[in-house]
Amino acid sequence: MKKATLLLIWLLSTCGFLTANGAQEEPSAPPPVSQDFEPFTVETFGQQITYDHVPERAVSLNAHTTEIMLAMGLGDKLIGTAYNNAPVLPEYREELNRIPRLAEKYPSLEVFLDADPDFVFGRSSAFKETAVGTVETINEYGIMPYVCKGSYTTGATMEDVYEDFTIIGKTFQVEDRADSIITGMKNQIENVKKTIGDRQSIRVFVLDSTGDTAFTACQGLQTSLIEAAGGKNIFDDIDKTWAKVSWEEVVDRNPELIIINEYGSTPSADKIAFAMDLPALAEVDAVKNNRFLVIDLPAVFPGIRNADTVEKFAEAFYPDLF
Repeated sequence: MKKATLLLIWLLSTCGFLTANGAQEEPSAPPPVSQDFEPFTVETFGQQITYDHVPERAVSLNAHTTEIMLAMGLGDKLIGTAYNNAPVLPEYREELNRIPRLAEKYPSLEVFLDADPDFVFGRSSAFKETAVGTVETINEYGIMPYVCKGSYTTGATMEDVYEDFTIIGKTFQVEDRADSIITGMKNQIENVKKTIGDRQSIRVFVLDSTGDTAFTACQGLQTSLIEAAGGKNIFDDIDKTWAKVSWEEVVDRNPELIIINEYGSTPSADKIAFAMDLPALAEVDAVKNNRFLVIDLPAVFPGIRNADTVEKFAEAFYPDLF
């Protein structure tokens, strides 16, 4: 942190600060520091961030990061969530409903700061000037950010997801919970791979959103999940995590199964109907054989559902084995 920023934080902490109407207001007390907490530094989304205390007031900016927090037993640390554009798992919904929602999508920096967090967790799209703010900006306010590694890494794998769990576990001193979750996920995926054996990969197309072109998954985590389940993403050669492709390209690569990402205001049934009614796709194997699989978007983003997703993919790819 720059010296000028440190000086500003020191002045605010010792002298209070002025509200919008000019009245002096005392700053909130610093979060308690665990006596055995050892500060550590991690690079997240291109910035070196030091985690120097166990957070007490955390904000989660995406449904899948909220699920990670709740799965790790950290619901009592959450003072706000955002961008819940897909339902969380049923076992977490009651707890989620007790946590304030800061915005329907991403809150502004002002709204975010008004919640007075000391930690924030989200996917890469949240940490932009057009969303909450950059990692560097947020950290300058004395808030510790962590960005899901699997959300911004080209060619992301489950190892990136495991790293996310490890960092959250270390930050909140719940390493045993993180280790237990990671072990369970690894075992589940390994069992799926054993069941599939040496089956030839099925050709898979991810339909995220429709229009004049298709928005699809490329070299991101969803492709890694498809591969773990014995499939091959037909657009795994595009050097981006997500991209727009023409329908002609989809036809040329002839997927045998289409995965529909379910989220937002467009029902999956409408996406399926679009694909079925599009003349260009009439001779595509997946359309001719009506082979579609609907998956909730948080299930293909880094999180607690990823091993279940591999299993669901495998069951859809090779129903005769399950």
